[in-house]
Amino acid sequence: MLFIPYLNTQGAVMRTRLLEMLVQVVRTGSFTAAAQATHATQSTVSKAIQQLEQEVGAQLLERSVAPLRPTAAGEIVLAHAHSVLEDLKRMDEELAQLQGLQRGVLRLGLPPIGSARLFAPLFVTYRKRFAHIEIHLEEHGSRHLEQLLLAGEIELAATLLPVSEVLQSQFVFQSRLMAVLAVDHPLAHRAQIALAELADTPFIFFEAGFALNAQLQQACRLQGFEPQEATHSGQIDFVMALVAAGYGVAFLPEIMVQGRVQPQTRFVPLAPAEGTVWQLALVWPKKRQLSPAAQKWLALAQEQLNPEIGCNT
Repeated sequence: MLFIPYLNTQGAVMRTRLLEMLVQVVRTGSFTAAAQATHATQSTVSKAIQQLEQEVGAQLLERSVAPLRPTAAGEIVLAHAHSVLEDLKRMDEELAQLQGLQRGVLRLGLPPIGSARLFAPLFVTYRKRFAHIEIHLEEHGSRHLEQLLLAGEIELAATLLPVSEVLQSQFVFQSRLMAVLAVDHPLAHRAQIALAELADTPFIFFEAGFALNAQLQQACRLQGFEPQEATHSGQIDFVMALVAAGYGVAFLPEIMVQGRVQPQTRFVPLAPAEGTVWQLALVWPKKRQLSPAAQKWLALAQEQLNPEIGCNT
């Protein structure tokens, strides 16, 4: 039987650590990545899984495939592991609330696009006000962050509107979208461009999982065309280089344009239409109560992020 009563604090801590390692192995798909996530060695993670397997008397992982995935027995243990770790997390959060935020953890997810300009000042202020709260940060595209939210691996995430019906949202910022064009593109010197005017220009999208891709695709359909996909990239500097070389058109929120002006490219606002405004919100699962640390982050975002900046629609 896996969940035998804990006899002492040391045993409880050890068992929790084993469960955390199982969760991370399944989440990351490998012992190496799980070791990095748990700040342990690969050997320690491997031995932890073997110990759990000995206790339940069944193999928990299919090791012959990559990425690693749980067996049927592993799925059962994993479900209990999530439950136990969630209970412990809630206990810590309630104690932190009782102690007036003298300690705690904020598990936050941010997308690479736009996060530096918007959220870096919030990190500084939050740290000054709540010095004992640790911030654990995950950086991914919006869709992957939503999956982490629903899995309980992060508590708050910044993502583009609209969001899934199972998520609660707090709007924090919006900015019009700018077309990024090579300087010799026929439309590069216009005051603004209707999205439909770019129907013959290949689109350089961000990598899969970025909500901006789906927003642009839907906006194109509303204007009567399907965009030509030139390529995908998760690196803004590389996207800018592709545009400068004449490979296609890219799109960025206006807030990200400052500091990126270069002779080979031009930034031209998209004409107002549905889907041409980048709207960012902080989101969390509706059925999950936020920790005091997360509530303070929401309040700080509401206080410091001015929705009017960059909003020219």
